[in-house]
Amino acid sequence: MSATKRIRAIDYPRSGVVEVLDQRLLPLRERTITCRCGEEVAIAIEEMALRGAPLIGVAAAMGIAVEMDQAKWDSAQQRHACFTTICSRMLQTRPTAVNLAWAVERMRQAYGKLQEKSDVEMLAGLQTEARQIMEEDWQMNLAMGEHGASLIKDGDVVLTHCNTGSLATGGHGTALGVIRSAVQGGKKIRVLVDETRPYLQGARLTSWELQQEGIEATLIADSMAAHCMQKGMVNMVIVGADRIAMNGDVANKIGTYNLSILAKEHQIPFYVAAPSSTIDPNCIAGSDIPIEERAEEEITHYHGHRVAPKGIPVYNPAFDVTPAANIAAIITERQILLPPLGSALAKLMQEIRECHSI
Repeated sequence: MSATKRIRAIDYPRSGVVEVLDQRLLPLRERTITCRCGEEVAIAIEEMALRGAPLIGVAAAMGIAVEMDQAKWDSAQQRHACFTTICSRMLQTRPTAVNLAWAVERMRQAYGKLQEKSDVEMLAGLQTEARQIMEEDWQMNLAMGEHGASLIKDGDVVLTHCNTGSLATGGHGTALGVIRSAVQGGKKIRVLVDETRPYLQGARLTSWELQQEGIEATLIADSMAAHCMQKGMVNMVIVGADRIAMNGDVANKIGTYNLSILAKEHQIPFYVAAPSSTIDPNCIAGSDIPIEERAEEEITHYHGHRVAPKGIPVYNPAFDVTPAANIAAIITERQILLPPLGSALAKLMQEIRECHSI
């Protein structure tokens, strides 16, 4: 697969329709869900038909646009109330990924500029903004991949966690995008894929993506990572992020913190790849990041079949926080940020603000 092609995890092919590749069924079956209103997109996000921080942001933007496509109103006040309601609904779907709030705010700003326009012009403007958010994410991922590929040497073995490819983004991917770019640049590398319990995003999705384009990969259970590092089988770890605090702490899929500790113990570089939209300027430290807790059935059941005894209490946080001290670098679309990460992030965010004010 070339850098100009991508697996489309979501599409907005025409007015009133958002199409979602149902990731719950992969890799055994490919099915597309057709969403015709914002509520159906919100349910697709909540029920994990689509996932991945950047993709959740893209989906939220498209969900807002498709809701305004089909909603009815009799006045400007009703139109505004409809827009406000669907924005609030999208923000309720997944609390940890900051890309969601970032995308909703983009749509709010777009709507603010369109409020005096006709319904037709307003709808066209929101559709354009939603599609632009997806296109920008793809372009950011390509730039991120180019920066991150410079950290990978020919012959390296890279351990990754969860799914961070085209299925989690607008295309190409974050951590998996870095791996793709290295391979497309001619480097021969191998990927160790963590299964990523309890939802198995690595086993089901990352393995599938890597097979689609012939990148050499080996699937391992999460509990095997320490053994592989001890045996000298891992040269680096690259993961994505759902939110980055201003001190450099990173929230990502549960199990990421474990890997950072193991990597530090074995003196293996631990890298985070994420677009600048994942940086939360209002979040001082990782302790400020809300951690989503998901349904107990994700642990007690597998494909609808119970695998744990009835009545056993379950704790199922979807994310954990990796401290900045365990991170060798954060790879963004603009540059690679090196420690001290707090200072590097502050400088980057200042540059972004200055760029937007021009």
